[in-house]
Amino acid sequence: MSAGKRARRDGAPAPDSAHAAVHSHGAGGHAAPVGRRARNVLAALTVGLLLVTLLGVVMLWPGPGEQTDSSDFLAPGVEIVPVTVTAAAETTELEEMAVIEAVGRAAPIEGEAVTVQVPPEIAADGIHVGDRLRVLDVAAVEGGADESGAAQVMYYFDHDRALPLGILLIAYLLLVALVARGSGLRAMAGLAAGVAIVLWFMLPAIFAGQNAVLVALVAASAMIFPCVYFAHGISVRTTTAVLGTFGGIAVTVLVALAAGRPTGMTGADGEAAQVLYSAHPHLSLPTVFLAGVIISGLGALNDVTITQASSAWELRAAMPNASRLRIFTATMRIGRDHIASTVYTLAYAYIGSALPLLMYASTINRSLWDTLTSGEIAAEIFRTLVASIGLVLAIPLTTAIAAMLAVRAAPAGARRRTGSERPATR
Repeated sequence: MSAGKRARRDGAPAPDSAHAAVHSHGAGGHAAPVGRRARNVLAALTVGLLLVTLLGVVMLWPGPGEQTDSSDFLAPGVEIVPVTVTAAAETTELEEMAVIEAVGRAAPIEGEAVTVQVPPEIAADGIHVGDRLRVLDVAAVEGGADESGAAQVMYYFDHDRALPLGILLIAYLLLVALVARGSGLRAMAGLAAGVAIVLWFMLPAIFAGQNAVLVALVAASAMIFPCVYFAHGISVRTTTAVLGTFGGIAVTVLVALAAGRPTGMTGADGEAAQVLYSAHPHLSLPTVFLAGVIISGLGALNDVTITQASSAWELRAAMPNASRLRIFTATMRIGRDHIASTVYTLAYAYIGSALPLLMYASTINRSLWDTLTSGEIAAEIFRTLVASIGLVLAIPLTTAIAAMLAVRAAPAGARRRTGSERPATR
């Protein structure tokens, strides 16, 4: 009887289908340990990437004199105070401000009745009795409160979302803990580390005048390690995913740099970019835009590389005597399905987030092509295409690395033997 048949009889699992391995990110499977030489090569590559990343962080970290000074958010004498709506306007004219009634929730107007002027687009269907708002108190600027006893007039600033968003966050964390357990909580820790890298390194470094694309490349590299290893643990398969993710980032950076100028990506579309440039004219908006493109595709890129690496190991466990080429082709069948689903996932995510802009654009009498290639819409299409190119090319790269490293499994009976009693091989 051949070794392959004995392996199947001795308990090596048979797959129901290749797609059973999709999104199997755990540490399951029965593949034999990777050889010491391969582990040493992987360790050297990973440590080298980590050291280069840390060196980049140190070199680009803004010094004490390079920190960006924050500007005052409000004019002197203006305060933001919380109120609760007691009566909302039913109808408004487009040209007029709606006037609603509210009661203060904190000093200096706690318990006092106030009137709030609200823009019509907010008041039309966005204000209801019981809503918690944040309003601008300009009484100190305008000479104090009206001594006649009339309710103070304030101006709508924003909804007070702290409480409902906090409840939603707690509910999400509880669900992650119950369903995904330790893996989910570790993923949240990795996400927190990634956000900290953006807030404490990436943004200050860009404001300090460093090249935004280089900063984004270093920041993305630094975010990979906690995001992958916190969520999925340190192993050969997760390290394979890390290498594949680095490859995808490199492709994304190269494509973004090569295509940014020819496609006219100025980065100046949108009110936020214009306000940013007016306050910080030393910034290069095109490079800031390209930095955003690099970061935007990182999550989806990491998802597909982890999936491909795990799928290769699961298929190796299910087909212990298959060749590396067969493992590669089987895993790529999963990868092709993942590519197809990711393509429309990214596109639909943009359509949903930019729906008001798309609706407005559809009312203008111009061709579809002119609409798609103009302003903010073209910028988002560019972002989606560049991130997708990096993602698509990362799949075969990760699959090739995983197929080489996911070595053949030993039969279950052989794993219990001593080193001198090796199973027969074919």
